[in-house]
Amino acid sequence: MALLSSGHMAVDFAGGALPALLPSFVDRFGLSYTLAAVLVLASTISSSVVQPLFGLWSDRRGAVWLIPLGVAVGGIGMGLASAAPAYGLVALCVVASGIGTAAYHPEGSKFAAYASGARRASGMSIFSVGGNVGYALGTLATTPLVAALGLTGGLLLIVPCALVAGALFAAVPFLLSLEPPVRVDRPVVAGEEHVGAMVLLLVIVAVRSVAWFGLLTFVPLWERSLGHSKSYGLHLLSLMLLLGAIGTLVAGPAADRFGRRPILMVSNVVVPPAILAFVVVGGVPGAVALCVVGPAVVGTFGVTMVMSQEYLPRHIGMASGLSIGLSIGLGGIAAVILGAIADGIDLRTALYICAAAPLVGALLTVFLPPSRTRARLAPEIAPS
Repeated sequence: MALLSSGHMAVDFAGGALPALLPSFVDRFGLSYTLAAVLVLASTISSSVVQPLFGLWSDRRGAVWLIPLGVAVGGIGMGLASAAPAYGLVALCVVASGIGTAAYHPEGSKFAAYASGARRASGMSIFSVGGNVGYALGTLATTPLVAALGLTGGLLLIVPCALVAGALFAAVPFLLSLEPPVRVDRPVVAGEEHVGAMVLLLVIVAVRSVAWFGLLTFVPLWERSLGHSKSYGLHLLSLMLLLGAIGTLVAGPAADRFGRRPILMVSNVVVPPAILAFVVVGGVPGAVALCVVGPAVVGTFGVTMVMSQEYLPRHIGMASGLSIGLSIGLGGIAAVILGAIADGIDLRTALYICAAAPLVGALLTVFLPPSRTRARLAPEIAPS
């Protein structure tokens, strides 16, 4: 699990660099809020829309090599984006990095599920916390690199991703040993699938993503609009992400003990007042409020991934791709819409919408059926 978590850390390390690069891109290319949000959209769409396809491929044929390849492509794409001389090239490199992310997540989360045993939410939390820490470290590492070396310093982001990709490539035989054996002479019984519940869960995750991607895009820009330095907003964002990693370690075991739905409900209820406190009150109380948002939102990423796998136990690769990818991609689209609102009205209004979105998720969570915590996960049998 530690190996898979380190891969998750590396691939999200590349993704975490983008929010830190946005203020510099705004200055260099004279971008509006909408165009800045388009880069977030490019990242989220490329890393999300194709994830279910990678997941389907993973379920049908197996593609463990996507784990090291995804990490390598993710890092190279974001590193090249930082040094690109034109906005269009930046967007193209961001898309390439997103495709690397899309390739990694379904296969990585599938093997994480195999390694978790009965305590899936706890195991998936360990896998997820790698991504959370990686995203935060990407933001933290990018800020001093750009400050000291300029945007071309972002090329150094490639180095840690390449090292982890090499380690994962060497570990492919070990990863294959985690996969449960498939009996070709009898069907695998992995529990009944609930497609309707899966669709509802995806809507909840998408609504949650509206708030999350709105904050990722606009927290640094909001602090700059208040007269604070560029680094102050990035430090707040990094703090929110790092505390989110701690929340992941708490939410997973809590979901195993108390159930998935209650933990998801609590997350959706506490986020709106915390975002309002950040916007309306600001200062130290606002920073503390962001410290609540991080664990509440990030902490449930692993929980919703496990729920998706339990709703679709025969297609866990596709379930992972959908929960991480397609629904989160909708959050990226929402970030562009929020950017247009920020340009047309003001940034405060866009952040108010971020605060309201999780309330819809809380309402929909009431209608979720219990996920089958004892359903056996199994790979799909390919035709002989």
